[in-house]
Amino acid sequence: MGLGIGHPAALGGYLIVVNAVTYIAFWRDKRRSVSREWRTPEKRLLTLALIGGWPAAKLAQRMLRHKTRKQPFAWHLNLVGAAWGWALAFLITAAIFTQQ
Repeated sequence: MGLGIGHPAALGGYLIVVNAVTYIAFWRDKRRSVSREWRTPEKRLLTLALIGGWPAAKLAQRMLRHKTRKQPFAWHLNLVGAAWGWALAFLITAAIFTQQ
């Protein structure tokens, strides 16, 4: 049997990669911000968070002190986190009720 996207190992691998890419994107944007170079568009950073990199985005935001006061970016990033929380709660609830 192959490792389809629904397989836990494939999903775990995907999340590791997308979170690594997200953290690096925030790190590069912070570095470019300090040196006043061309920046990564906020839309791209939020998209990385939305597709699964939210934990790394929040970690980078805190560790790098990057985009912590910038509104509405910080609010949008928190909204993405809330959406992930609700989605995870829904999936767990659905899994519990389908086993009964």
